[in-house]
Amino acid sequence: MLLTSSLVNPVAPVDELSDLDIEFVVQDLPTFLQDDSWLANFGDVIAVIVENEDAFDGIHAMRMVFYEDYSKVDFKLFSIPNFLEEAAKPELPEDWDVGYKVLIDKDGLTANMRPPTYEATRIKKPSNERFQVKMLDFWWDMVYVAKCLLRDELFYAKYVSEEVMRFNNLQVILEWYIGMQHDWKITTNKKGRLFKKYLSPEMWQKAAATFSGSDIEDNWRALFAYVDLGSEIGPLIAKELGYEYPIALEQKIRTCLHKMKARPTL
Repeated sequence: MLLTSSLVNPVAPVDELSDLDIEFVVQDLPTFLQDDSWLANFGDVIAVIVENEDAFDGIHAMRMVFYEDYSKVDFKLFSIPNFLEEAAKPELPEDWDVGYKVLIDKDGLTANMRPPTYEATRIKKPSNERFQVKMLDFWWDMVYVAKCLLRDELFYAKYVSEEVMRFNNLQVILEWYIGMQHDWKITTNKKGRLFKKYLSPEMWQKAAATFSGSDIEDNWRALFAYVDLGSEIGPLIAKELGYEYPIALEQKIRTCLHKMKARPTL
């Protein structure tokens, strides 16, 4: 039995609401998966999400459990052969490299496991090619939001701005901005959880301004806050890394957005 994830990661944020991530390695996994009554040994169960081995390419199964004391426990379940195969890989899988602690090992299955490096989630310095592609994506997607706002299509505007733009583009760029200030030896955790901790108060306010409510005009305001934030940190990253910033692309997209904002709603 192993404890993994944030509770054994020295830089992860942990509090009383943190999930428990527990891994079991069992002798006869198919039989073990036939009866989930053991889950009640840890508390009164509210809900369980069941995922068997076929959901994870046959490597492991999962039981994700929410208990009445507000605890959430993710149980990852391995057969012995599959566990040993994962443990023998040249590099630790990410789930282990972020941190693990052996709680019980009756058969010495973990004896040859490499220690975690805690580097799997560290912010990686981008190549010039990756930087250019990401900046193109950053500016490209804004036009879709503007079209949706002109059409009064709030749901699709939110999909593009909050899922695509924020987490595919802005999150990555903010990570690079923070990473370069810490010699690329830092993590901001999942989906920007630690952005507020590592951004200056002024920069955090600029990032927070990219969020909006349900009012169309407020979404336009947030879109241009997004434009201004990228316009500020994109060139800083490019200068730090010695890359060219696509200023002509930014200027053309910015002009296009202003023209679209000025036209009547469709």
